[in-house]
Amino acid sequence: MESSTWWRARKFGFLLTVVFQQKYAHLSHADKTIYIVTVILGASATGALIGPVSLHRLVSGRRVKPQAVRLASRLTSIGLFLLLATMTASLVLILRVATSGGYVTWVVLAVVIWYLLCWYAVPLWARRRHSVR
Repeated sequence: MESSTWWRARKFGFLLTVVFQQKYAHLSHADKTIYIVTVILGASATGALIGPVSLHRLVSGRRVKPQAVRLASRLTSIGLFLLLATMTASLVLILRVATSGGYVTWVVLAVVIWYLLCWYAVPLWARRRHSVR
């Protein structure tokens, strides 16, 4: 398994264990809802981001490369969006449980902006700057 895929699967596995911890019963209804949404988003992101690997394996040698590349690109884009949502929801939940500060929203917003910069702004800038016309 590719290392980033392995890491993603391990992180998702860890997220699944939270519900079996004693402290889970003491979470507020809102925090339990955030947790459930986070698990669903994580499962969806995992499926979308692993999908291109499966697609490649199953259609390799079938002369459908252009279609496979388009589909893999769409799955990856969807997967990145779902991963962004998963990471955001995870961060919200962790910071809500770990702190009582009103700064949670600002920290989460700063991290989301960082993700958007790394995952979208820099790649789009590089594509624009280094594309051959």
